[in-house]
Amino acid sequence: MKNKVVVITGSSSGIGKACAWHFAKNGSKVVLVARSDDKLKEIGDEMMLAGFKVLTIKADVSINKDCQFLVSETIKRFKKIDVLINNAGISMRATFEEMDLFVMKKVMDINFYGTIFCTKYALPYILKSKGSVVGISSIAGYKGLPARTAYSASKFAMQGFLESLRIENLKKGLHVLIACPGFTASNIRNTALSKDGKIQIESPRDESKMMTAEKVAEYIYYAVVNRQNSLTLTINGKLTLFLNKIIPSLVDLLVYNHFKKEPDSPF
Repeated sequence: MKNKVVVITGSSSGIGKACAWHFAKNGSKVVLVARSDDKLKEIGDEMMLAGFKVLTIKADVSINKDCQFLVSETIKRFKKIDVLINNAGISMRATFEEMDLFVMKKVMDINFYGTIFCTKYALPYILKSKGSVVGISSIAGYKGLPARTAYSASKFAMQGFLESLRIENLKKGLHVLIACPGFTASNIRNTALSKDGKIQIESPRDESKMMTAEKVAEYIYYAVVNRQNSLTLTINGKLTLFLNKIIPSLVDLLVYNHFKKEPDSPF
């Protein structure tokens, strides 16, 4: 990946930030994209002090023009795009019955349309370099999760889009990776939306028992290098997908009971 230009959305924390460091350490030129100016500057300055080639761009991926802007700024600086990692995302926690529809729209705008917009404008350059489009999805993109209807819907949609994109460009040298990390220690549960669209602040899970964002970044890096079509991490994640193919009704019950045990569960 030396001298490859890698654009990473949602790179101010979690998996995005970890990917930025891992790709940079392996010689890539990294473009950090996020909504938080302060966090971007802090990470960008730290990476530049370490001797890495970095560009920071403040952008909201749910806004079409912001996505056009981040691609044009990348081309101005580095003249090409080799890898786009669609990592920006938001979660939610509420039953569909109680949830304000605003929550559904906001989650879809960021998780799904953010991937659509960024990929649309970056694609001509990625096709030229025969590079990679990566979607950071979730087990929720394969199995609907209770009290996560908007999140699951956005990840199912993302995966359908990326799979179609791969097949459309089968003869053009485009690599498309759908990565499903499983539960990862990150900020996504702290910033998840409640039924009325407010941030829930505290994670309902023990983050210390999850796979680290740095380990996930390492797996994603090698999946890009080896041009894998899919990546599923954690034993629980792999087991869920396997059992869901054989006994989906049992998995429904297991998933329900698992999420029922969360603190302040709506069930």
